[in-house]
Amino acid sequence: MIKGLIRTMRPKQWTKNVFVFAALVFDRKLFVPLLFAKTVIAFILLCMISSTVYLINDLVDIEKDRQHPRKRQRPLPSGQLKPGVAIVAAIVIPAICLPLSFLLDFHFGLIVTGYLLVMIAYSFWLKNMVIVDVLTIATGFVLRVAAGIPMVHVERFSPWLYVCTTLLALFIGFGKRRHELSLLQADANNHRTVLNDYNRTFLDEMMGVVTASTVMAYSLYTFSAEGLPSNHAMMLTIPFVLYGIFRYLYLIHVRGEGGTPEEIILHDRPLQADLLLWGLTVIVILYLSKP
Repeated sequence: MIKGLIRTMRPKQWTKNVFVFAALVFDRKLFVPLLFAKTVIAFILLCMISSTVYLINDLVDIEKDRQHPRKRQRPLPSGQLKPGVAIVAAIVIPAICLPLSFLLDFHFGLIVTGYLLVMIAYSFWLKNMVIVDVLTIATGFVLRVAAGIPMVHVERFSPWLYVCTTLLALFIGFGKRRHELSLLQADANNHRTVLNDYNRTFLDEMMGVVTASTVMAYSLYTFSAEGLPSNHAMMLTIPFVLYGIFRYLYLIHVRGEGGTPEEIILHDRPLQADLLLWGLTVIVILYLSKP
């Protein structure tokens, strides 16, 4: 039962919460011990709150997940975890973590509470509204970025990063919907009602728009945002962003992946290498270049 509860809390998806470190890194405060420690605590609290959302989502979708070729193996639809245990956990975790969030920082607590409320609304209603469902997913990523702002009292964090995060999340969200359509085919509507309002042609067009917009927004950020090195060295990171997007498109269209983005990141070596090189390049440019 404990293993089932942990699986339902989806530790693999905690990787999404690394976005809370964006403010720390891009505001050039990564090596300030106190601020780093506060951001780590914020990361842990976000992981717990996001796990609450996964518990609620799986409780709501338990019957539909039993019809999914992969999700039916999850603890709740498979019977490994009793719904009553999941309900108790979904109440106890936020009851502990939300007060701790406000103790850490009042504004952080407000953002985390907002994130929880938006995701609960997604689990019950918003995930059944075409386009709004993916926009809500993107909102969750933006709130993760925003949650890191109060931890470091930012001075050089550019709003362009909110735009890039939104577009990147939309790209991943539409890719996930495309994978679900391809995997479930005729049974798609039985698993997720909103899939009845999508088709692969529409999703491919949306991904094309979002892909181009992401590259353009990130490129504009590298040479026009305030607080970056005046030599425009950040533009050297654009090739890594291009490769990462192209690699993800390859995995979606050629390899038929994309249903679980965290699985791709944790298992695709070329994408991991690209993300590592991008991160190292960003740190070198931000922390070793002259303002």
